[in-house]
Amino acid sequence: MRLRNNPRAYDIMNENKDFVVIEPESFKNNWKSVFGNDNPIYIEIGMGKGDFIYENARQFPEINFVGIEKYPSVLAAAINKINAREEKVNNLRLMHYDAIELHQVFEKDEVDKIFLNFSDPWPKSKHAKRRLTSSKFLDVYKDILIDEGNIEFKSDNRGLFEYSIISLNQYPMDIEYISLDLHNSPESEINIMTEYERKFCEKGPIYKLVARYRKNG
Repeated sequence: MRLRNNPRAYDIMNENKDFVVIEPESFKNNWKSVFGNDNPIYIEIGMGKGDFIYENARQFPEINFVGIEKYPSVLAAAINKINAREEKVNNLRLMHYDAIELHQVFEKDEVDKIFLNFSDPWPKSKHAKRRLTSSKFLDVYKDILIDEGNIEFKSDNRGLFEYSIISLNQYPMDIEYISLDLHNSPESEINIMTEYERKFCEKGPIYKLVARYRKNG
């Protein structure tokens, strides 16, 4: 998701340091100090306007959530939207960061789960390495996840979904769940939707998979 450039994006981040982590590298191997507890940490890469990560934090207060967004203006929009919510949550932090550099932010075993929702499909073959389920990114995720940590991936792009299945199968991972029509599956009752998902789900099926890294893989 990309928005028109917001010249105040960085100001908005700095004005909300109570839940926006400005220098996340300084907390590597010490995220418990950010949240004040040792609860599991789930991260969403490419959080968009934050609907998904906020709702997860609201429903699961026993888990700590970190929303990560590469584009400053998108993150600023998410900050404003979360600030407008009536119900505040204490187990949510946001940060502006590039996913390929997440090993600079998290130590091995600091992250329990990763959410990838409606990532950019980068349809041209020459851009395949930019896809968030390419082996280059899977290496990064393995470096920060606990042993046998998992990834939950949702997309409305059939080509990206098929690519992701192949990519994960070529990695030391096991795919534990696949849905080719999430909103017409039993899981739809507990599915937490992103803003994008709510807007476009009627245009076609939503695909989902859950994959887990093999221990010592």
